[in-house]
Amino acid sequence: MNVSDVRITPTLKKVLLVLAVGVGVVVTLYVDVPTVATIRQWSIDAGDWFPLLYFLAYVALTQFPIPRTVFTLASGILFGPMLGFLLAITATTVSALLSLCIVRFLGRDWFRTHLTNRRLLSLDHRLEQRGWLTVLSLRMIAGVPFSFLNYACGLSSIRIVPYIIATALGSAPNTLAVVLLGDALLVGFDVRFAVATGILLVLGLLGLLADAKFPVVTGSSKR
Repeated sequence: MNVSDVRITPTLKKVLLVLAVGVGVVVTLYVDVPTVATIRQWSIDAGDWFPLLYFLAYVALTQFPIPRTVFTLASGILFGPMLGFLLAITATTVSALLSLCIVRFLGRDWFRTHLTNRRLLSLDHRLEQRGWLTVLSLRMIAGVPFSFLNYACGLSSIRIVPYIIATALGSAPNTLAVVLLGDALLVGFDVRFAVATGILLVLGLLGLLADAKFPVVTGSSKR
């Protein structure tokens, strides 16, 4: 039997979706977010392989509604500003892509059958045509949950390439700020971190306001 002969039926997709949600609930409720001290111990135990293991753990655990801040902070503490930033932003981008693909594969067809509300349709058209600006703006706002934005984009018609680029660019400033904070923890809190967070919040809100003012072409969309 060839791989192309295997068909994923709608029923199987529903079963996989239920299992994915169940695993997500279990992980969120019963798996503790590792502390920085725990991650540091992992680095000692893993030796030279730790950066790769850390990257894989970052990508895997941020598939669930678990704050990625602890991993980003640990990046600066464990790897310094340059390697820490590269690991964190790459893992963030890969994690976001993986989440979108999983949600789109398991839940997009079901969501489209219920996409009848005019406002939701308008929002879906907006994300398909100009989703990069929405994602770019929301990624700059530290309070927007990383995983839930991934899930929402997975259900929408946003195109993958703009989504990935906007995620990388929008996440980069906050990621860099948190990595630098982790690297500088030993010298105490840096007020520049708070200033940078405030500036990014303003820029993110301005991006959302700008996006809201641009018209959206309604009608049939290409998928």
